[in-house]
Amino acid sequence: MSDTSGPARTADKEGPAAGTAHNARVWNHWLGGKDHYLVDERVGDSITAMYPSIREVARADRAFLRRAVTHLTAEAGLRQFLDVGTGLPSADNTHEVAQRLAPEARVVYVDNDPMVLAHARALLAGAPEGVTRYLDADADAREPEAILEQAARSLDLGRPVALMLLGILNFVPDTDEARRIVRTLMDALAPGSHLALTHPTLELGGEGNIEAMAFWNEHATPPITARTGAEIASFAEGLELLAPGLVSCVHWRPEPAPDGTSPRQVAQYGLVARKN
Repeated sequence: MSDTSGPARTADKEGPAAGTAHNARVWNHWLGGKDHYLVDERVGDSITAMYPSIREVARADRAFLRRAVTHLTAEAGLRQFLDVGTGLPSADNTHEVAQRLAPEARVVYVDNDPMVLAHARALLAGAPEGVTRYLDADADAREPEAILEQAARSLDLGRPVALMLLGILNFVPDTDEARRIVRTLMDALAPGSHLALTHPTLELGGEGNIEAMAFWNEHATPPITARTGAEIASFAEGLELLAPGLVSCVHWRPEPAPDGTSPRQVAQYGLVARKN
């Protein structure tokens, strides 16, 4: 992504959405991107002051995506991916990781944020052998049936699909509703499909995030909800959790550090599970 892409050097102008920070743009700021507005920087920096490890969480979540998609492609043999709540393009997006290993992989992104979709279509291109689609979902994650209907135009739901729900269920405040979303999506997918999920928590050292989350919910959109490990594990009920199970996302099959040390835990759970 070049420095001139997107809303453009956000510190230089407020932008049309100056009043409210948005998750996709603030996340982009935490990852060191350029596709956000000044309001997103201000809110993101305020959150960072309250909870300094938030940038580590953002980087760990992105690294989890890379490792999970690598496993799903290279070891589980999946060639279809449904990525719900895509966020703004960054390094190692789902299709880039999957199609690097299997150029024929088919990847469908779903997001209901016009900025996300505009950036995706302008900046990202998949391997010619595969399929990379961006669904401008009139429905958001709360309408999984509509997502499935649109995704079926590009994916064969009769064959295994990897469902990517990274940092998205935390924007569904009701836990029962979040479970229904996951269940509806996974029930429609073939045996051999997998779920990859990340979710923030006030466990794993995240207790200091309470003030920051309250600030977020007052100054940014959409509002966020943290959950316990037990609540997050319930989203994979009926599925086979792959080792090492539900862990801090930075500890899900981490790559060896040059000095042999383990990565520092972040307050973001991650899991990968298989539908048998």
